[in-house]
Amino acid sequence: MTNSKKYIGLKVLSVIAIIFGLLTLKSGGEVLFIDGAGRVAAGNYVPFVLWSNFLLGFLYVVAGVGLWSQKSWAVWLAIFILIVTLVVFIAFGWHINNGGLFEARTVKAMFMRSGVWTVIAMVSYLRLIR
Repeated sequence: MTNSKKYIGLKVLSVIAIIFGLLTLKSGGEVLFIDGAGRVAAGNYVPFVLWSNFLLGFLYVVAGVGLWSQKSWAVWLAIFILIVTLVVFIAFGWHINNGGLFEARTVKAMFMRSGVWTVIAMVSYLRLIR
């Protein structure tokens, strides 16, 4: 595999990470900081899930830039993001199991976040570390 072909998938994933991060910051910021339609539409959001996803949004962008630049530290950041996401997902499951209010779309979103960061972490590890 040529060097340029080896990294093209990583470039695509880095753009996905950056866009995903920016969208996360926008949507999370609207709910957290603007008392308006975004907050109303969020329904029964779970504050610790919202805050963790919002704060991770900054790291999504940083990881995406690092992966675009083929920096090995970005791989470890992607793995960190994945681990934190999974821990939050587990805590969210505990919250639901104990009768906490939530929105079904949050479950779907957490599955999507977990899946996206699993792929980004695995591909970046295989391309830059291994």
